[in-house]
Amino acid sequence: MPTITTADGVEIFYKDWGTGQPIVFSHGWPLSADDWDTQLLFFLAHGYRVIAHDRRGHGRSAQVADGHDMDHYADDLAALTSHLDLHDAIHVGHSTGGGEVVRYLARHGESRVSKAVLIAAVPPLMVQTDANPGGLPKSVFDDLQAQLAANRAQFYLDLASGPFYGFNRPGAEPSQGLIRNWWRQGMEGGAKAHYDGIVAFSQTDFTEDLKKITVPTLVMHGDDDQIVPYADSGPLSAGLLRNGTLRTYPGFPHGMPATEADTINADLLDFIRS
Repeated sequence: MPTITTADGVEIFYKDWGTGQPIVFSHGWPLSADDWDTQLLFFLAHGYRVIAHDRRGHGRSAQVADGHDMDHYADDLAALTSHLDLHDAIHVGHSTGGGEVVRYLARHGESRVSKAVLIAAVPPLMVQTDANPGGLPKSVFDDLQAQLAANRAQFYLDLASGPFYGFNRPGAEPSQGLIRNWWRQGMEGGAKAHYDGIVAFSQTDFTEDLKKITVPTLVMHGDDDQIVPYADSGPLSAGLLRNGTLRTYPGFPHGMPATEADTINADLLDFIRS
C-alpha cells in the first residue's frame, strides 16, 4: 500500500490515481479515503489526478495514541502534498475534512493550491460559546464520546442508519450498502483517534483561519444537515472567506456527497472548471 511517514513517525495511507490537475480529498470523521470513492472515480474519468488519504488513526493509517487535533491533521496533509510535489491542486474537504483543509491552508499557505471546496464542513466553530451562541452545547459532544466509549459498534450503526444520511427522515429510503460501508470504515479506524477527534472537530475555532484564505473557495451545505447544522456553519464560513461562494442545497443531509453524488459531483466539476 502507498504510504508516507510523517515527521513524528506516523504512517499515513493514501490513494493516488491518474494524471492531470490534482484534486485532493479530505474525509470526514470517523471514515477513510474510501468515503470518496464515488468522487475519485468520477473525476478520474474526467481527466484529473485524484488523491485521498486516511487521516492518522483512521482507515489504514497508523492507530497512534496522539496527535488527533487539527494542527496535526493539517501537518499530515502538508506532508502528503509535499511528498507528491503537488501544484495547482484543488482541495476538497467534507465535514471534519473541511476543517482539515481550512487549517492546512491557513497554517501552510496556498502556494500549492488553486481552489478549495468545503462540503458540510465543521468551520467556523461547532460548539456553543459566548462568542458563538448558535453552536451546539458541549454536552452534545460529551454524549457522543460517551456513546463511542460504551459501544462504538452500535453507536456507528445508529449514526449511519439515522442522521448522517438523513435516513431517519419521513419517507427516506435507507441504503443498506451505504450504512454498512460507513460502519466498515468507522470500525477500521482506531477508537482513541475517533474519541479525540470529536474534540478536534467540535472545539476547534477556524474563524481566523478562514479569514486568511484567499483562493476561490466553494462552500456547499445542505439545509437539512443534522450533524453540522447549516445556519451556524456554511453561511458563516462563506462570510469569513475573502473569496468564498455559498451554495445551499434544500433538504440535503450531512452525507450528501454519497446520497446526492450526481448533483454534488456536477457542481464540483463546474466550480473546478470555472
